[in-house]
Amino acid sequence: MTIVRPGYAAITPYLVCSDADAAIAWYARHLGATERYRLAMPGGGIAHAEIAIDEMVVMLSDAFPDMGIVAPDALGGSPVSLQVYVADADATFAAMVADGAEALFEVTDQFHGDRSGKLRDPFGHLWFVATNKEPLGPDEIVARFGSQSEG
Repeated sequence: MTIVRPGYAAITPYLVCSDADAAIAWYARHLGATERYRLAMPGGGIAHAEIAIDEMVVMLSDAFPDMGIVAPDALGGSPVSLQVYVADADATFAAMVADGAEALFEVTDQFHGDRSGKLRDPFGHLWFVATNKEPLGPDEIVARFGSQSEG
C-alpha cells in the first residue's frame, strides 16, 4: 500500500503567497508552470491551488493570517530555498530579475557541477535557478568541496 497520492512526491512544497493568482501567473511565465487546479474562496482569494513545474507538483494558497497561514512578507522573509532546474539558468534568472525578482547571488559555475544563482521572487520565496553542466556523483562533489575548502 502506498502512502503517497499518485502524481505527488513524499515531500511537496507548499507556498503561501500574498497574491497566489499573481504568483501562479509569474511561475507560469518563468518556470513553465501549468495550473492543475484551484479552489477559490467565495469572497475572493485562493484557498488551495496546484501547479506543475516539469513533473513536480507545487501547492500554494493565498495568505489567511486569521488562520495562521502567512506569506513570507509577513514574517520578514523565508529561510527556505527551492532549487529549480531549467534549460538555461542565465536566461531564466535574468528574465525573473527583470520581472521583479531580487538577485541575491548572480549565476556562476558551482563546484558541484551546476551553474546557478539565487533570487527572491516577488512573493518572498527564495529560489536557486540552476542548469546542470557537469553530472557528478556524491563522491566527486565531496572531493571537490574538500579541495575548494582547502584552497
